[in-house]
Amino acid sequence: MFDSLSDRLQDIIRKTSQSGTLSEDNMQDALREIRRALLEADVNLRVVKSFISNIKDKAEGEDVLKGVNPSQQLVKIVHDELVELLGKELSPLDFSGHPNLIMMLGLQGSGKTTSSAKLAIKLKKEGRNPLLVACDVYRPAAIKQIQTLGQQAGIGVFADENSKDVQKIVKNAIDYAKENGFNTLILDTAGRLQIDTDMMAELLLIDRFFAPQEKLLVIDAMTGQEAVNVAENFDAQLSLTGLVLTKLDGDSRGGSALSVVHCTKKPIKLTGTGEKLNALEDFYPERMATRILGMGDIVSLVERAQEVFDEKEALELEKKMRKAEFSFDDFLKMQKQMKMFGSLDQILGMLPIPGLKKEDKDLISHQGEKQFKRIEVFIQSMTPQERANPQLINSARKKRIAAGSGISLHDINLFIKQFEQMRTMMKGFSDIKGKMKGGKPNMAQAMNALKRLR
Repeated sequence: MFDSLSDRLQDIIRKTSQSGTLSEDNMQDALREIRRALLEADVNLRVVKSFISNIKDKAEGEDVLKGVNPSQQLVKIVHDELVELLGKELSPLDFSGHPNLIMMLGLQGSGKTTSSAKLAIKLKKEGRNPLLVACDVYRPAAIKQIQTLGQQAGIGVFADENSKDVQKIVKNAIDYAKENGFNTLILDTAGRLQIDTDMMAELLLIDRFFAPQEKLLVIDAMTGQEAVNVAENFDAQLSLTGLVLTKLDGDSRGGSALSVVHCTKKPIKLTGTGEKLNALEDFYPERMATRILGMGDIVSLVERAQEVFDEKEALELEKKMRKAEFSFDDFLKMQKQMKMFGSLDQILGMLPIPGLKKEDKDLISHQGEKQFKRIEVFIQSMTPQERANPQLINSARKKRIAAGSGISLHDINLFIKQFEQMRTMMKGFSDIKGKMKGGKPNMAQAMNALKRLR
């Protein structure tokens, strides 16, 4: 997401850095380019005008114009304004009800039902006991879809396939939740191809009779300018409490995210960043702003690592590394955890790599994913004994693996050589770590360990 806008803004900042100071002339040039970049990113015209006006006001201060580093000043100004535009700070969900109700709203195709299941999984991980409620009684197979998603995720689902009375369904779901200890109800309401009177009347009745703590509008980030119209219409009728943006990973422009918050004055609370059922995240304006400006998002990267990596398994791998017993099976385990971490494209987006353009990121990501798949095929072409004991692989076995994987013998020899070098390096680092534990490091021993890595 935001790849195109990110590239443009970083280019503008680099050009400004070539000037000695931030003058009125180069500031006007930068503002003109920023305006053009925002419009190309499909940002609403009202938002662009307000954004540019605010940047200009901040940049015209006397202290700013006298600064010595124009690019850093411009980054600071644009960063602060992006944070403001995206909603200033995290807006957590309201869990005050007993049970609390979260009403999911949106048009058909926005990802509402899938987002409901993703939210249930997220809340379950955070210690709540969610119940999905099938309130879409019109769309064919809508109830079956949410039941299937609930079953896949191990989440409870309340549905009444014989009823079209949504108010009755919600009331019965609340009674069921109280009896069975569910503390959060996620109402997957009906959507339409467009906003109509019947849909709004039904949603208004649910809102009036049950007063849900959260009314979240699910918007497809790829709809662009139309997202603003949809959000404003829903908000005018129902007074939304927040927004959920889906398919952020598929939208390189990101104009809708920058537009809906400004136009509705409602916060983005959650974002969908992939197809997997765990790909729903809290939205942090500060972190998103730093990513747009190419400064990465290390905090989110660390949080995802803590969520994905198995501490017990990591300690076991560390022991094997110390003894140079790291096997191809262990390599596959590490690769599996990396996949849970996210795509290479997502990981690169979180790393602070100034100047990394979308084309370069796509190339690195594509080549990296391709290489991961080749390695996986190569290892899976081995016998269980060979995967557990790399030293068993002789010339005859290499030829058999090459024939089975469709990978050339040269590439297999190269990978095995690199794998052995990696094992030696891992053991060397473990040796250094061991020598430095418990007091002052023994530098002579540490240097000897480093020499063994060569």
